[in-house]
Amino acid sequence: MSKVSAIIVAAGAGKRFGSAKQFALLRGKSVLEGSLEAFEAHPEVDEIVLVLPAEEGGSRYRKRGGKVVAVVRGGERRQDSVVRGFEKVDSLAGDIVLVHDGVRPLVSREVITRVIAAARKCGAAVAAVPVEDTIKEAAGGFVVRTLERENLQRVQTPQAFIREVLDRALRKAREDGFCGTDEAALVERTGHPVAVVLGDRRNIKITTAADLKIAEAWLED
Repeated sequence: MSKVSAIIVAAGAGKRFGSAKQFALLRGKSVLEGSLEAFEAHPEVDEIVLVLPAEEGGSRYRKRGGKVVAVVRGGERRQDSVVRGFEKVDSLAGDIVLVHDGVRPLVSREVITRVIAAARKCGAAVAAVPVEDTIKEAAGGFVVRTLERENLQRVQTPQAFIREVLDRALRKAREDGFCGTDEAALVERTGHPVAVVLGDRRNIKITTAADLKIAEAWLED
């Protein structure tokens, strides 16, 4: 069975939130701890590389006695942070590498399992949920067109890749000077197909104070 490594990216400054949102408290523990615990508890995840802001010490995460094998300083952009985390992943060809936003603390075991299974089959996979709202493309203050929402998905993390697929995508992005919004976008540029598996509407990304309240409500449900 291939080894599974997880890169948890939590190096953001939280400008929209007003502070580093990964350290905001959610029912007595930080948002980041919620994310970290989900991967530590997953039976298929072998190791975790944690990417933190430069000013945040990582010793307490290494001392947890869990699966954290490295804590590294984040880069200027999220993509740079992923690259730094990837450099610390102890994996071989054919192994699976997950990338997860540290501010998605409600990720479920089922979602993690689904992306791992799909990546083993296809080489790359993302979790996503269907778009329910009508989506319109606009320019200059006017609607250009209405998009077919049946074909639209809201992508989440974790995203999962066979090591060499992600490695090739990160290298090509660096060579081309390209910056994507997620790792799947980098893989798509190489021509490799990316599978879509069912995500979870509770797997929200904490971006604002309102998101934190929504996450609290989900936990109480």
